[in-house]
Amino acid sequence: MRPLTRTLGAALTALLLAAAAHAETIRVAIGTQDTTINCATGGLLIRELKLLEKYLPRDGKYKGVTYDVQWKNFTSGAPLTNEMVADKLDIGAMADFPGSNNGAAFLKAGKRSIFLTVLSGSTLGSGNGIVVPLQSKVTALSELKGRTISVPFASTAHGMLLRAVAAQGWDPQKDVNIITQAPEVAGPALQANKIEAHADFVPFVELFEHRGYARKIYDGSQAHAPTYHGALVAADFAQKYPEIVVAYLRAAIEADQLFAAEPEKYSELIEKVTGIEAAVNYLYHGPLGLQTRDLTWKPEYRQALKTSIETLKLMGRDSPLNADTFIDDQYIRAAFKQAGLNYDARLKNYDKLPLKANDAITGKPITDTQRAAGLWLQGEPKVRHYASIEGAFADLRKAEQAGKTVRAVYVHDQIHRIKLLAPLASFAIDGKGQLTAFLQKDAAAAYARANKGQVLDYAALRAGKTTPTAN
Repeated sequence: MRPLTRTLGAALTALLLAAAAHAETIRVAIGTQDTTINCATGGLLIRELKLLEKYLPRDGKYKGVTYDVQWKNFTSGAPLTNEMVADKLDIGAMADFPGSNNGAAFLKAGKRSIFLTVLSGSTLGSGNGIVVPLQSKVTALSELKGRTISVPFASTAHGMLLRAVAAQGWDPQKDVNIITQAPEVAGPALQANKIEAHADFVPFVELFEHRGYARKIYDGSQAHAPTYHGALVAADFAQKYPEIVVAYLRAAIEADQLFAAEPEKYSELIEKVTGIEAAVNYLYHGPLGLQTRDLTWKPEYRQALKTSIETLKLMGRDSPLNADTFIDDQYIRAAFKQAGLNYDARLKNYDKLPLKANDAITGKPITDTQRAAGLWLQGEPKVRHYASIEGAFADLRKAEQAGKTVRAVYVHDQIHRIKLLAPLASFAIDGKGQLTAFLQKDAAAAYARANKGQVLDYAALRAGKTTPTAN
């Protein structure tokens, strides 16, 4: 009987071990940046819509596993990186420059992280920017020599600022005084005229404009330096649980698809969670948005990471980090394949989310978007679209006369091809009455001179006047 007893005992032990294995609890700890709305499809939307739970593996080695999904929100990438390096987080969303800091910090700690995917960005560089208080007389970056500029430390805006200063031929250590200031501190400081200039990332430059705190004098697209936000993972976690990493990316893909289908709805959700106004969220995530949601590693984004690593040297922080080995696209490619999508086709596609709409006045399809405009009124679930800026302003005047409240007016910069909030844009009207929008007033003035036109501001157009502003 003893051999049988031993056999039964061994079988029971095996069963208990198997049960213990199947009773494993796996932590999936994700760091988000909710107010950095470019990260929404890699964090906020996945969490709020419970998309990760939809894709987590539950068969094979994951059969019977209990998932401990943890979410933690941050206002910037640096503290998120600290917690990833300390093994308190497995996955995190951040921009290219803090991402390079992430990779460098992991290497310094004798570990490694992986840049998994892009979430949203701009191959042109829009998204980062520099603002001044609304009352400031400064109109260009070239006027900031010797001035104090605040910026969130180790952010993608910090990297942009260092490169922009260097492009002026200035020494960032001597010719400007760069100080650390978080977005939540910079807003009130701009409003109170307590800082001379502030550099920031998505969406704070436009948010401060929208709230009437500041005026943009420099957009990252002027430097033609691509920028993006993406998702990273601790390499040890990815190697142990590759299927979970792919599941996270499947959730990000679905979040991206949902946002593309109903940008107003999910812009509202972001506002509900973060307080960032839906009008600003839509500026980025709506059709022809300020940046493009894109989950593929385009050459421009790979170069942006290399540039970010090089920018570390401007901060005196050299690192052996190599962009080519830091990026690993096998996980996002697997997620695309599981979702039935063609990664290589999307990799070659540089189009922004297209505008598929009819003119709100004529009812005709909008085919030329060069001077397209949008109007979002309070109480209306969808943005009204127009083939011309003059059409949008005509409708705006009618809406306000009817007692309706304007939520946002959108136009597009003629030079940099970026979407703008109309109240702080500059406009030129030509001899035929056609309006064109510009980020900077001097550009509008040059266009007006070349086309025998006039420079106009938002207030004049809103009132239906065509009196030129001072050139």
